[in-house]
Amino acid sequence: MTKIFSKTIVPGGKWSGKIGKGKLIRFTALESGANLSLMMYHAHDLSERYNMPDTLKAQHTFHLTKGNVLMSDNGRVLASITSDSLGWHDTVSGYTTREGTDEKYGKTSYQELRNDWLRSGEENFAMELVRNGLSLRDMAPVVNLFSKVKTDDKGNLTYCLDHCKKNDTVTLRTEMDILLIVSNTPNPLDPRTNYPSVPVAMEVLPAEPVDLNDYCVNYRPENRRAFENTWEYYALL
Repeated sequence: MTKIFSKTIVPGGKWSGKIGKGKLIRFTALESGANLSLMMYHAHDLSERYNMPDTLKAQHTFHLTKGNVLMSDNGRVLASITSDSLGWHDTVSGYTTREGTDEKYGKTSYQELRNDWLRSGEENFAMELVRNGLSLRDMAPVVNLFSKVKTDDKGNLTYCLDHCKKNDTVTLRTEMDILLIVSNTPNPLDPRTNYPSVPVAMEVLPAEPVDLNDYCVNYRPENRRAFENTWEYYALL
């Protein structure tokens, strides 16, 4: 399968771009302990975006893995997860802030360290949102690929340090034209006091057409209804 696009998201790095429907986006952790935060929007109507509560509620889950879909706030499927070597991706921890990064890893600045300063997810997302005609008011929930955060009976959240291994992969299939924004910054619940330094490879490839027997379509009844909403939207364009 011929790659359309490939890029390595370096530690602290970010990327944004529009990706048409019918593509595979494969992410690979090039070392252990990766975390890649992503935001997702409808490329042609940026008011429509990934809806974390509906995604989790409709699929009766706390985390995402193969078969799950990322639903928009219009009840459509922005992307689905077609393959996954990890079995768990965090949906609730959010992204790092400037204040939290300074407190955990030590205060740094671009003026002092140039490209070696320690970036936060909040700043990375803010810059990429502005580049795409959005603003801070458009900050939205993220999915933290490669991270596992579990909860106990009292609701306490715990980051699992040994979850992501070198060469672990997860592949998304775009079901709509999307704007994707990614930030290679630490999970806020990662207890390590050294800023993680794990590059993540991103590849875009063509996807096979989706049919009614597709695994993600049939993963849950709610998924199928969201796919039908998506197909109807494109059929009427």
